[in-house]
Amino acid sequence: MVEPTQRNRGSESTRKLIVETALRLFQERGYEATTMRAIAAEAGISVGNAYYYFASKEALIQAYYDRAQEKHEAACQEVLAGERTLEARLTGVLRAWVRVSEPYHEFAVKFFKHAAEPSNPLSPFSADSSPSREASIAIYRKVVEGSTDRMDKELRAELPELLWLLSMGVVLFWVHDSSPECARTYRLIERTVPLVVRLVGLSHLPGLRGVTRDFLATVHELRT
Repeated sequence: MVEPTQRNRGSESTRKLIVETALRLFQERGYEATTMRAIAAEAGISVGNAYYYFASKEALIQAYYDRAQEKHEAACQEVLAGERTLEARLTGVLRAWVRVSEPYHEFAVKFFKHAAEPSNPLSPFSADSSPSREASIAIYRKVVEGSTDRMDKELRAELPELLWLLSMGVVLFWVHDSSPECARTYRLIERTVPLVVRLVGLSHLPGLRGVTRDFLATVHELRT
């Protein structure tokens, strides 16, 4: 009898093989031109087995999102454990995302048109992407909660999601960044984060609290 742990390892190995094969074919042939049958054939498994693990190509992309998120979380551990200022924590987390995503840059460039469609389930804003999106926002919640910076209390509560939206802007810039080793994206982070931190720092000042409240009210209105 095969031990359950051995079966689990085999299942995880097969899932990983399917995802890796799919990403390679998506990059080589394009997302639309790659079929589940082609992925199964390239991975050396039956089509039925491929569908057993992943019901569709969209499910494969969601699996990629989840795995990328796990890698990002692991890459952030050191900076979140060692840094206390908002600037250092946010800079480290954004730089870590670029670093772990670099191997998939070429794929992201070709795939972006699908993820950018608001109605596409592969959009990072879609209901299907909710688990990976919430996991990503949780990282920025750690960024804020572990920070010693002073800021408006209400802004602190909303800031994790706002920082996630900032990260989506970084992703968009990164997709179009053709500089060696995405140097321009790293430069964007270095220039943008201090500005964000300065604005956050001003939020607790008495003369600017009204502006902060107006801003948060606008965010709440647009969210509903």
